[in-house]
Amino acid sequence: MTRLILTLAIIGCFSTTTQAEVKTKRIAYEHDGVQLEGVLAWDDSIEGKRPGVLVVHEWWGLNEYAEARAHKLAELGYVAFALDMYGKGQVTQHPKQAGEWATKIRSNTEQWRGRALAGLKIFQQQEMVDTSHMAAIGYCFGGSTVLQLAYADAPLKGVVSFHGALVPPMEIDSIDSKVLICNGAADAFVPPADVQKFEKEMQAISADYALINYGGARHGFTNPDAGEFGIENLKYDANADRRSWSHMKLFFSEIFAAKKMKKN
Repeated sequence: MTRLILTLAIIGCFSTTTQAEVKTKRIAYEHDGVQLEGVLAWDDSIEGKRPGVLVVHEWWGLNEYAEARAHKLAELGYVAFALDMYGKGQVTQHPKQAGEWATKIRSNTEQWRGRALAGLKIFQQQEMVDTSHMAAIGYCFGGSTVLQLAYADAPLKGVVSFHGALVPPMEIDSIDSKVLICNGAADAFVPPADVQKFEKEMQAISADYALINYGGARHGFTNPDAGEFGIENLKYDANADRRSWSHMKLFFSEIFAAKKMKKN
């Protein structure tokens, strides 16, 4: 009897892992002479095309944290692509270096948007992606980057910024993408004046947006390693992390309402 139970358990484990598995692959591409490499993640038990979610990393570069978020999105049934904003292998844990890389990209809005759009274009070319149902999420530097995608009229139904700088829309009359801002109420990098200015500008163009402040949350509140970089304003907040992810899922259920995914 013990042997039978053990055998059934082994079969059960095997069938579970073969029925559904998140797979990943690295995809090389190029923008403006810079070699880039992103990570695609998908659940191979889902048939046909499905909504695609672009993931934009923090100022550290395309590290394991950004890849893990893409993996979590694939677990939800989406196909996700963690793009590369700096260049293949450009990842750091040093704030000074990260700041220099992020500043270089942000210093030229056309280049900033172009680099993000290059990642989106590669993502659109993946056969499993339903290009009529796409969104983008970003963290810190990535949060402001997905706002730039929205302002550039990228073909996205919505964008979600997690503890990102609130770059206001400039010299545009409207945006088609819906916007969800997940902001730490105690984030010293995003003072109340910035929040007010951002909301004023979004209202001026009649943007469809929501801004949620998480009480007590600081910058980087979704990243469990946020407190390890020696910056006082960086701190993980488990409640804000969990709640913001839930708010993102609710947001996606709205913008992708007409799209159903079928598992094989």
